[in-house]
Formats: sequence, C-alpha cells, structure tokens
Amino acid sequence: MKFAIIKERKNPPDRRVVFPPNLCESVVKQFPKVEFLVEASDVRFFNDSVYKDKGFTVTDSVDECDVMLGVKEVPISALIPNKKYFFFSHTIKKQPYNRELLKAMLNKNIEMYDHEVITKSSGGRLIGFGRYAGIVGAYNGFIAYGRKYGLWNMPKAESLPDLNGMKAELNKINVPAIKICLTGSGKVANGAQEILDHLQIKEVSVDAYLNKSFNEAVYCKIDVLDYNKRKDGQLLDKYDMYDNPSEYKSDFMRFAQVTDYFIAGHYFGDGAPYLYTREDCKSRKFNIKVVADVSCDIDGPVASTIRPSTIAEPLYGYNPNTESEIDFMDDDAIVVMAVDNLPCELPKDASEGFGEMFLKHVIPAFFNNDKDGILERARMTQNGKLTERYAYLQEYVDGNE
Repeated sequence: MKFAIIKERKNPPDRRVVFPPNLCESVVKQFPKVEFLVEASDVRFFNDSVYKDKGFTVTDSVDECDVMLGVKEVPISALIPNKKYFFFSHTIKKQPYNRELLKAMLNKNIEMYDHEVITKSSGGRLIGFGRYAGIVGAYNGFIAYGRKYGLWNMPKAESLPDLNGMKAELNKINVPAIKICLTGSGKVANGAQEILDHLQIKEVSVDAYLNKSFNEAVYCKIDVLDYNKRKDGQLLDKYDMYDNPSEYKSDFMRFAQVTDYFIAGHYFGDGAPYLYTREDCKSRKFNIKVVADVSCDIDGPVASTIRPSTIAEPLYGYNPNTESEIDFMDDDAIVVMAVDNLPCELPKDASEGFGEMFLKHVIPAFFNNDKDGILERARMTQNGKLTERYAYLQEYVDGNE
C-alpha cells in the first residue's frame, strides 16, 4: 500500500506534516507492506533532503499512491480523483467556506477521512493537535502579559526550534503574584497546564483561588460545573450539563473578579451558556487583564474575542466600554490572544506528536480489517456519496443550508 505525504498548499503556509521522516521509518518497520512517496515541498518543516537521507522518494507527482496524508484542506484544483484522503476538511459543522470542497470530493469520487472524526467507539478523539494548541496558547499569553506590563519580551514560538527552546525562554521569566484561571479538561487544557507546571506555578483549589490572597503566582484549572450552575439550583453531574445546557447559566464571574490572566482551553458545546458577556466585561468587578483564547470561538462564549488573530500579529486589545478593538497597550484594553492555528508555531513537535498518534491508532486499521471501526467512523465519503454517518451533510452539499 502506497501512502503519500502531500504538500500543504493552503495559505497562510502550514509547516506541519502527518509523518516526519523518523516516523515514516517507524511505520515501514512495523508494517513492511507500506511504501511512502513524499511530495516535494518548500514549506514543510522537515525539508525534502531529510526524507531523501532516510531513503524515501521525493517527487513532484504522487498520483500512483493509494492514500494521501495531509494536514489542512487540499485546494480543489490539487485533488486527485479516486484516491483516499486524510486531512482536516472543516466541513463536519457545515462550514460554509468549505462546502465546495466537500462537493468536489464527491464529484471526484474521493474517499475522505477527516482527522477530526478519527475517534474511539465512545466518540472521544484519538488524534489531533490540541495539546500543542494549549502549549503555544499559554506561552503566547505570557508573551502578552509581559509586553502589557513591561516585565519581559519573549520571542514568538514560531521563531524557536522546538518545545525545549520555548521552555528555555520561559525559564528566563519571573511571574509576579497573579491569579491564572484555566478552563477545560481535555488535551488543549492539559497542554496549557504543561506550561504552567513548567513555570512551577502553584495549582490551588477553587475555594482557595476565590477566597485567598497569595504572595506568589497561582492557577486554578476549572471544569464546566465550576463555572456553570443549574438555574433551578440542583447539583447534578457534568453529563446533565452536556445533555441539558439550556438549564444552566454561567457562574464564571466569580472567577473573573479575581483573575488576572485567563486561558480559555475549554470545549464550548451548542446551547451552553457564554462564560462572560460584553456586559460582564463592563462591570467594575471584572478583573481579567489578559486572555489567551485557545478555543477561539468568535463573538461567543468569551466576549472579548471579537476576531481571530494571526501568528504574525497575535495580540489585540478589546475595549469593554465601546465593545470594540483598540491597541492592546491602551490602559482600557483587555489584551486578547486568539490565534486560531496555534500548533503551526511548533511544527516539529506538533508533527511528531500527531504522527505518533496516527501510527498508533490509524495505520493498524489498514491491516487488521479495521477491527475497531477507526476507518469506518472517519470515512465521510465513498463511491461519490456521503456515508450514512455523515448523511446529515447532504442539504449542506446541495446548498440548501
């Protein structure tokens, strides 16, 4: 079976890859029937010569391959008909900007597997870049805090060689006695927590965070029932929150009143209450000064996030009184970091982490008759049609939604 490491063609350029050269070696060692062709690229972090040095063929044409492995959306003009493709298609939520892409894949008889829906039978995701989004997001938040208050001037993550280089920069700073709130319990939040723990910032309980003062930096990692409560006052489990989000209201303001730096690493479900609103931001009790919004839901649950930012210009200011963007150095500004492609800033580590997960969970499915249903659950299109699992997208494809 021939796999292609395809060139990333989306702009802005993405330097990540599904399999770095060393992991291509690992795949072939474990599964001798696998062959790799590497599409030539001047963008990829791991340049063509490194693949050649490992004995892999680098070529301008991968038409002979069976399976195409990419990260971001493939431009319609670059799609090769009658192939299997793996990439993040950003279509499963009916994103309007990619409707034509999904339509083209159906027309070209492409068998599409979306990385986002490579899951366990229970629905939990098996692969992704969430850890690195959290890591870079938290780091960028500290860049923002240092610049806002003139405390330090760390370089951007994208200018550093890897995660170790990032940690070396963090070792140079001394975080003042601030309170840091981190939302979430998944890979994104855990990635952000790695940065906080590397800085040896003390984790404290919800009660201590809300009610005590500290002479050192502390953080509190909170989950959905810490910052939401049922309107009727019942105390139920978080699954009730997931099943009945309309029965809940936000209780986040109790954290906003004592937080200096907020890292949004949560997943926001449809119908869930906003963490804080624009009106909340106007309150004199609202204390948050820097927001690293890793989740980056625009004009949604984190009201100060009014647009995504970019790797080139990661920071902007939000004026609570005018509800508009201002210079982040302005005295009235809440500093917002809302880069929506954070793992791109650590292409080496992100690629290696992703490749390890893909090797562990996905490659075996090609050779064990997909005994765990990994491929079946992720297959969105087959024989020019949506598969049963993704039939809900038909009206979206037809342009009726």
